[in-house]
Amino acid sequence: MLSAGCGHRSRNQEIAYVSAPQAFLRDQVAAVYSKTGVVKNGDRVQILDRDRRFARVRLANGTEGWIEQRNLVSQQVYDGFQKLVQQQLNAPVQATGITRNDTNIHLDPRRDADHLFLLGSGSKVGLLKRTASAKVLPGAAPKPAASPGKSKDAAQPAMEDWWLIRDEGGHVGWVLGRMIDIDVPLEIAQYAEGQRIVAFFKLDEVTDADKKVPQYLVLLSENKDGLPYDYSQIRVFTWNVRKHRYETAYREHGLNGMLPVTVLQESFDKEGTLPVFVLHVQDDSGNIAERKYKLNTPIVRRVLAPGEEPPKVGKKKRR
Repeated sequence: MLSAGCGHRSRNQEIAYVSAPQAFLRDQVAAVYSKTGVVKNGDRVQILDRDRRFARVRLANGTEGWIEQRNLVSQQVYDGFQKLVQQQLNAPVQATGITRNDTNIHLDPRRDADHLFLLGSGSKVGLLKRTASAKVLPGAAPKPAASPGKSKDAAQPAMEDWWLIRDEGGHVGWVLGRMIDIDVPLEIAQYAEGQRIVAFFKLDEVTDADKKVPQYLVLLSENKDGLPYDYSQIRVFTWNVRKHRYETAYREHGLNGMLPVTVLQESFDKEGTLPVFVLHVQDDSGNIAERKYKLNTPIVRRVLAPGEEPPKVGKKKRR
């Protein structure tokens, strides 16, 4: 009864985690206070009490103090991130990215989704999966529907891309796409021709004098967010050992390509063991089919499955 009558609510073994980069603990909820400790991003704390804006917490070393509740997330949110880690345990990395600025890792691909872990500027991350969602700022009202006299396009919200990432600490979550630069080798990035490089894969290496030079498969799309596919074009760059430069060995446009892409080695009788890559392409009905290709430098060819029809003329171009 005494507990119910006071301004704070008692907590028993409630666990929370620090979502702020760093925060101080204070000895009391007042304009004038003393610092009792410091917590960092991801720290686990026990909730002892709550006020309207603050929570009294205890650290693992026994230190206690008050912290603003907006700097904490619940055990449920933490468990959600752990679930993502388990779900993506064997997910192949599609590209490596570098963060442009400090950015939060979100539990879902939305700006207003819960976040816990923080990536510093220049952090390297593995990109696992891409999606697009409506651009709705936290606390913003939803965009109203179009008036009867206006087109449906006017009612569509702006879309933005999100990447599911795995950081160097093993954390998995969603990061806003514009906060990440794909870490593409400069030798092939210069051939993007105004397109956005979505991902790239090393197919194999060739020997040029005393060095090994990688050959690449590169996925590209129009340079805008919210597309219904992950990539619309592929290019294979092979190394010309006589001219010591990269050349486009294969290009294919008009794809509704979906991640992931698989790269492996496969035996082809007299041709020997060759690099192979497998795409997932969506048709107009929404069905996704695999397309396999082999590289016998500098030639790239489709590997047709039993019963599969050859590709239509005009889809590919070599130069």
